Amino acid sequence: MLILLLLLMILAVGREFKKPEDVLRSIYPGAQVEVKNIILSPQQMEEVKKLSGLHPKERLVSWYIVRRDSKVIAYGYVDTHVVRTHPEVVLYTVTPDGRLDVVEVLAFNEPIEYMPDERWLALFKGKTLSGDSLRLRRDVPNMTGATLTSRAITDNARKVLAMWQVLFGGRR
Repeated sequence: MLILLLLLMILAVGREFKKPEDVLRSIYPGAQVEVKNIILSPQQMEEVKKLSGLHPKERLVSWYIVRRDSKVIAYGYVDTHVVRTHPEVVLYTVTPDGRLDVVEVLAFNEPIEYMPDERWLALFKGKTLSGDSLRLRRDVPNMTGATLTSRAITDNARKVLAMWQVLFGGRR
């Protein structure tokens, strides 16, 4: 995962790339950020697929545990995926009760007109994995002219929430 992020930083020359730790510290001022590398078992990978409809690409995943005063206040996950032909790097944060908090694009290599704006990304706040939620055009509107970006961010939000549920399941 680290090698992939470094590769994306090299590919993103001339484009903005934000470090996840810095973004998490700006979202949660005064918090400490710890990186936890986890190897998903085959059973965990299947459970994530069952819950989200997407199979994790890697067994080794890196989660950011955000604490303030020794209490977990958020979990962060950086998802890298190809939108159309180029990679996009998105930070998803999840509250200790399993709700999306912040979705922020860290690197975007598609044409800028396909980049989601902050208002659209804010629609994810509070979303959970319960029921048939987090489906594009059902409870998340499509971005006109950027359907592939909309689909990638929405689908991967489900995958991130499913992974959080399998790995942390509400533990604080």
